[in-house]
Amino acid sequence: MKQNIMILMLLCALSACSSSNDDENRDMTYPVISSQGIVAVPIDCEVFHRGDVIPFNYLFTDDTELGSYNIEIHHNFDHHTHSTSPVECQMDAKKSKEEIVNPWIYNQDFTIPAGQRSFTARHDITIPANIDTGDYHFMIRLIDRAGWQQLHAVAIKIVD
Repeated sequence: MKQNIMILMLLCALSACSSSNDDENRDMTYPVISSQGIVAVPIDCEVFHRGDVIPFNYLFTDDTELGSYNIEIHHNFDHHTHSTSPVECQMDAKKSKEEIVNPWIYNQDFTIPAGQRSFTARHDITIPANIDTGDYHFMIRLIDRAGWQQLHAVAIKIVD
C-alpha cells in the first residue's frame, strides 16, 4: 500500500513537469497591427465627417495564431493620450463637461477565424450624424490565441 502511494505521487510529479518541447512551442510573441502592403484607415490626424463612413482597414499578423480584435472609438475632448504614436495632431480646444452633449462611443469585438496567422480586417463604420464633433481616439486591440495583446491608438477628428 505504501509503495502504491509512492508510485502514484511519483507519477503525479512527473506529469506536472513540462517538457522542453512544450516551452519551445509556447507562444511568447505579441501579435502585430500593421499597415504593410495595404492602405491603412484610419491613420493619425485623419478627418472624417458626421454621417460618413470610416472604412477601417488594417493587417493583423502573429507568429503562431491570431485570436480576436476590438475596435473602440471614444472622444478625446479632455486631451488624454494612449501613447502609441509619436505623431502630434492639431487638436481643438478642450471641452468642458457642459459642452459635451452627445459624444460618440463605439465598442465592438470581432473574432478571427481559427488557424489564421495573417488577417486583413475591413469594416465600414458609420459615424452617427448627431454626435459631438471634435477630437476622438480610434483604438484597435489585437489579441492572439495565447492571450498576448497589442494596442494601436489613432487620433482622428470628426467635423460637420
